[in-house]
Amino acid sequence: MINFAYAQTSAQQPSMFASFIPLILIFLIFYFLLIRPQQKKQKEHRLLLDAIKRGDEILTSGGIVGKVTKADAERLHVDIANNVNVIVYRSTVADVLNKK
Repeated sequence: MINFAYAQTSAQQPSMFASFIPLILIFLIFYFLLIRPQQKKQKEHRLLLDAIKRGDEILTSGGIVGKVTKADAERLHVDIANNVNVIVYRSTVADVLNKK
């Protein structure tokens, strides 16, 4: 019988910090490519909604285009045709087409 002598390996375990580096890098990539641009877009949309005033032409998320006749804190009175007025919430406005 032949006994083989195995050399003891001196491979060290990576440190705790070194094992978290890939996770940290993935989080940073997600933050700068996904989270941050989405937050910026939401902030711009919130500013757009707050700036709506009487006379602006808006597009709702439901596809209704109309002119704002009265603007309250939460609701907008919108004229969509002759003698046809609707009330929409500010949160349903998708875009402001023509600012007055």
